[in-house]
Amino acid sequence: MDYKNAGVDIEAGYKSVELMKEHIKKTMRPEVLTNIGGFSGAFSMDAFKNMEKPTLVSGTDGVGTTLKLAFIMDKHDTVGIDCVAMCVNDIACAGGEPLFFLDYIACGKNYPEKIAEIVKGVAAGCEQSNAALIGGETAEMPGFYPEDEYDLAGFAVGVVDEKDLITGKELKDGDVLVGMASSGVHSNGFSLVRKVFDMTKESLDTYYDELGKTLGEALIAPTKIYVKALRSVKEAGVRIKGCSHITGGGFYENVPRMLKDGVCAVIEKDSYPIPPIFTLMAKKGEIDEKMMYNTYNMGIGMVMAVDAADVEKTMEAVKAAGETPYVIGRIEAGDKDVKLV
Repeated sequence: MDYKNAGVDIEAGYKSVELMKEHIKKTMRPEVLTNIGGFSGAFSMDAFKNMEKPTLVSGTDGVGTTLKLAFIMDKHDTVGIDCVAMCVNDIACAGGEPLFFLDYIACGKNYPEKIAEIVKGVAAGCEQSNAALIGGETAEMPGFYPEDEYDLAGFAVGVVDEKDLITGKELKDGDVLVGMASSGVHSNGFSLVRKVFDMTKESLDTYYDELGKTLGEALIAPTKIYVKALRSVKEAGVRIKGCSHITGGGFYENVPRMLKDGVCAVIEKDSYPIPPIFTLMAKKGEIDEKMMYNTYNMGIGMVMAVDAADVEKTMEAVKAAGETPYVIGRIEAGDKDVKLV
């Protein structure tokens, strides 16, 4: 009896690491002090010592049941982007610059090429956010996960000067809400997605005219990473007063998280185009409007609150970073809540 007979293939683990190295290499930053394969990842903070009060910010998340689509479609190079996005977007909406990321993959059987595809996506997300992929873990767990399935999670660490933290405490009546377009469902609310649509290869390969692509392609589109856009706004000299990453829980759960007591957010539903995937889902699943806005991003992945005088600069900065901005509402005096009108 040996470890391989027990279901854990050490050689496959070595091969996975070799295959993923080419992707990891592309994410490296000069501050990284260690090589892949060590016991830990080291990152120098020398470059940030000129900050008045350098402050670490962190985020952790997984991909959830989006993975079911990846299994059915046998497409594994986008879920890593989703995993990174969920973490670095949270850091960025606190005003932070992501520094590094670590991933955790647990699988029933280590197929090196599949693991490398997952990490390729993680590395792509790290490149988009300028975060170094400085470590991770691939755990082969026979008998715990089915052989063809895996789970994926990760965490990121970033830095911000304490005075630049986005806290919402400066929000006032008359501030303007600027939203950035999402790419679709953004790997949230997939438990409901899987109730609305048949999760079969045939169903996911079905082409919909209103989507302009197959259902699977629309649903598995990788989550937008807004790090560069938020940095662009900051570099344009705009003070972002509040910022909300619209993930699971949609507008109703996430927008109030950026508010201080005494102000409410008013969002105009007709101020931007709703992507057809949400219209299709609501119709096919007979989901009422409030539930849709309480579950999904409905086409807006990030919301910023800025001074009315800074709206034009904000819009231009977002466009310069390659994202699509919309003026979607305003801040008013009132209870700490969000109103959709």
